[in-house]
Amino acid sequence: MLNRRAFLGSAATVALMSAAKKKIPIGLELYSVREELAKDLFGTVKAVAKLGYEGVEFFSPYTQWKPDYAKEVRKVLDDVNMKCLSTHNGNQAFAPADVERVAELNTILGSKLMVMASAGRVTTLDGWKGVAEKLGKASETTAKAGIRVGFHNHLVEFQPLEGKMPMVVLAENTPKSVVLQLDVGTCVESGNDPVKWIKDHPGRIVSLHLKDWAAAPGKGYESVFGEGAAPWKKIFAMAEKVGGVEGYLIEYEGKTTPMATVGRCLENYRKLKG
Repeated sequence: MLNRRAFLGSAATVALMSAAKKKIPIGLELYSVREELAKDLFGTVKAVAKLGYEGVEFFSPYTQWKPDYAKEVRKVLDDVNMKCLSTHNGNQAFAPADVERVAELNTILGSKLMVMASAGRVTTLDGWKGVAEKLGKASETTAKAGIRVGFHNHLVEFQPLEGKMPMVVLAENTPKSVVLQLDVGTCVESGNDPVKWIKDHPGRIVSLHLKDWAAAPGKGYESVFGEGAAPWKKIFAMAEKVGGVEGYLIEYEGKTTPMATVGRCLENYRKLKG
């Protein structure tokens, strides 16, 4: 018969094993090295892998690729042991005429998450409800391929419009399966609390952009990850306990030596994560 001490010991072991299994991959939003990527996509992906990143997120130009080229990109990812954690897409990619084609590219790349990076110019809450409807319908199509749909916030979605934040409208009017990819930096700049946002939307913060921000003159989004105003340890704890996070993506919007800077961002990430 198992005594109390042995039971607690075995329970702790199981808990530790579960925690160990839940290793969240760290990737890079390739917009961070956009100029390098435009010159040499394959070489840039290899360089990102060499820095120690475990995955990437491609952004909207990829939607113009042919399937054969996407297969070449996938081979490069496989060769350097990196995953395509997700993709960033324009509004049009979620239209009925395009969504299946874009989902096919995601399948080839190995991505299981198609994120709307921008809704375009939306000026009313009814307009945002329309965006939510578009995401919901697209998610029904992509689900057949095992791909989830998501939305990526910028500053505007966290600012009140007609008395309500567009992000709240999107969260309330989309299925729970639609991911609310949190851009931490813009959330912080807006004055909202990213930890509370995650807590209020359990299971929907499957992906986070680890972008920092600071109010000091000359800083803003030139801030290197871990050196700005975001409370990263609290964010990680809530994302992993409540948010349902499956992937972190570092993003650096500044223009100061991007490749070297994203390397520094990764070093800071590892220090913060322990």
